Amino acid sequence: MGKYQQDAAQLLQLVGGKENIAAVSHCVTRMRFVLNDPAKADVKGIEAMKVAKGTFTQAGQFQVIIGNAVSDFYNDFVAVAGVEGVSKDQVL
Repeated sequence: MGKYQQDAAQLLQLVGGKENIAAVSHCVTRMRFVLNDPAKADVKGIEAMKVAKGTFTQAGQFQVIIGNAVSDFYNDFVAVAGVEGVSKDQVL
């Protein structure tokens, strides 16, 4: 596990847990989620995280801005969450 293991576990809880994630991927600076129930995401809690630079929803995706370290964060997130990531194009 990498240095984002604790933050990844916290984000997992704040997005509503593994069962609330339909798909997850990342782009250059953001984690991109398709959530089964977007209302379960604790947006204020996520935005209060030190690692998160903000959140927004676009085209049905809940996005968490992480910054340039997003690929390392993503690797820790999928390991902690026990989910399989998908390509950015598959997250629709």
